[in-house]
Amino acid sequence: MSVASLELEHMQGAAQEACKLMKVLSNPDRLMILCQLSQGELRVGEIEQILGIGQPTLSQQLTVLREEGLVETRREGKSIIYQVKSPQALAVMGTLYEQYCNA
Repeated sequence: MSVASLELEHMQGAAQEACKLMKVLSNPDRLMILCQLSQGELRVGEIEQILGIGQPTLSQQLTVLREEGLVETRREGKSIIYQVKSPQALAVMGTLYEQYCNA
């Protein structure tokens, strides 16, 4: 196998991963959750209060983010605390912030 075909295989794999991340970020609720978490870790109740996303929807979207490996949790007493796990997601969130929110 040539170096060019190995490079193409690598690029195709990277493109698949990038598309997977962009698909997860294409949901406005998930994007807003990651935006808040990119500023620091939060409890579920804090995310709900800040964003005004109802508990069932918030739980569903947090599950997707967890299953995709973008966030991780830790338990503190009865609270579940979320934080961003993916450096790629943080980098994309930073770019989105610069382009759309940094007026």
